[in-house]
This record gives sequence, C-alpha cells and structure tokens, in this order.
Amino acid sequence: MQGLESAVLPTPRGPVSDAVVEALRSDPPPVGLPLDAARDADPYGEDLQLALHVCYELHYRGFEGVSADWEWEPELLRLRAVLERVFRDALHADLPGRLDIGDVLDELLVERLDGQGVSHYLRDEGTWWQLREYLVHRSIYHLKEADPHAWVIPRLTGRAKAALVAVEFDEFGGGRGDRMHSQLYARLLAGAGLRSEYLHYLDDVPAPMLATVNLMSMCGLHRALRGALVGHFAAAEITTAPSAARMAKALERMDAHPDCVEFFIEHIEADAVHEQIMRHDVVGDLVAREPELAESVVFGVRATELLEERLAEHLLGSWRNGTSSLIQPV
Repeated sequence: MQGLESAVLPTPRGPVSDAVVEALRSDPPPVGLPLDAARDADPYGEDLQLALHVCYELHYRGFEGVSADWEWEPELLRLRAVLERVFRDALHADLPGRLDIGDVLDELLVERLDGQGVSHYLRDEGTWWQLREYLVHRSIYHLKEADPHAWVIPRLTGRAKAALVAVEFDEFGGGRGDRMHSQLYARLLAGAGLRSEYLHYLDDVPAPMLATVNLMSMCGLHRALRGALVGHFAAAEITTAPSAARMAKALERMDAHPDCVEFFIEHIEADAVHEQIMRHDVVGDLVAREPELAESVVFGVRATELLEERLAEHLLGSWRNGTSSLIQPV
C-alpha cells in the first residue's frame, strides 16, 4: 500500500524562492533569509508566489528529502509572514470599498451574459492542448482538493461547523477513498494522458494559478482569516456547478476519456447542493454568531474572484495569442 506522496522541491524563480528552496535542502535553522527582498517582491509575481507556495506546502505533505522540522521553524515563519503581508496588502488595495455580504453572495448566483470565461472558451472553441493545459493548472489545487478548508473546522461551532463538515464529507468521497475528489482528479489527469503524481507540474504552473491556492492556504492557516476562508469556500461552491457543466461539455466535444468527464459531472451534482448549504447554513450561521466576521467573508469572496479573473486573463490571453499558458508546455 502506497504511503503519503511528497513532491520534489521546485526550481526557484527569483531571489526569495531561491533562498527558501536552498534553505530546505539542509536542516534548520536557516542562515540569512532575504526579508528585504521579500518586502520588495511583486505580490503577484513568480518569485513571491512560488516562495509562499513552498512555505505552505510544508503544512501539507512537505517535500521529498526535506526535514519535517522546517514546518514550524521560526525564521522561515518570519519570512512567510512578510510574504503574506505583501500578498494580503495587494489584495486589499485591489479590492477597495465595503460591500454588503448579501449583495456579494447574490452576485455569485448571476451568470454573466457575455460568456467570456475560460470554461465558455473551452466549451465553444478550445482545443485539446489548451484543455490539457487547463487541467495541468488546476492540478496544483485539485490533487489536494478540500484540504485547505479542513483547517477551518475547529474554528467554527454550531450549525456552521456541522454544515461545513457535511460539505467536506462529500469532497472527501463520503467515506470512500476512491471517490475523494482528489482521487477523481488523479484519474482525470491519467485519462487525459497527463501525470497524476502530487504537484508533478509545480515547475510548469505560473504565478496566477499558484496565487489562487496560496489564498486558500493563507486563510486556512490563520484563525483571524477564518471568515475569509469560509467566503472563499462559499464562492467556489456557488460558482462551480455551471462551470463544471461547461467543462463536461468541452470534454465530451473533444471525445475525452470518461474519467475526465466524470470529475466534472460529480461537481455538477455535488456543488448544486453545496451552494445552498454554504450560503445559508455555513455563512448564514457564522455571521449570525460572529457578525464582526462579515467583512472578512466578503474579502474571501472578492479575493477569490479577483485571483480567478487574473488567472482567466492569463489563460485566455496566452491561448488567443497562440502561446502556451504554462512555463514549460506539456
């Protein structure tokens, strides 16, 4: 029986990620981590996002050959805190104003008429190589699907906690290991002729995708951001079913392997139910108990939308120019 699979350390993309990766090749403590370079890094750039992703991965499965002692190493946590502050400050700066939580959730339920999103493109005119690239991007999250959201469970109580656990139970296969959504995605990758090992494509996926996963990890690891993580989870569950339906049609149009289609069919059915649970039972109960978290929930929703829009711009911009959206085409 195979044990927990870890990834290999990625190739650095700048001075900060280089310092982090090189430090992890030895035992702690580190020597001279570049705090000043971290403060000056592009919040959405390759260097910061990869460095942050590597720091967070120590709290998931870690890396092959890297000591588990790094997970709570104080100097590395100090660097991670600087990176998080730069990232979070940029998100807040790009999301000005205060919005009502009800209005924000209502907006998620409205499908845009222009139909210009990634799933629309792949359904209507995308090619097989573009669709495979999309699957590679999403592998960074879906091979650990729902793991970041599990961190919020002990930080909730009452109906919000029970309802979120019910959603997570479905995400983890309803008690069946072979039906875990991460396992369904591994089969999807294999069906598309792609590698299904955990984080196999980390060196190929650029910052816009890494940022979407880093947001989940950041909110999951900080109790103060529990409202934002609930907001992110709600946004994902509310918007997934229509997108999954378009992806299923795209795969069927391209005569993809049934395992590819199955992953999205599962999300059409599951997330249509989860949408209502997340909105009313999780968000509704959380905000009723802790009304001061409403602003954080809104931040989680809006930050998710912002980063997904940045990813879509990158994907569609690359494809419409006839170029790969990956660092290295697969």
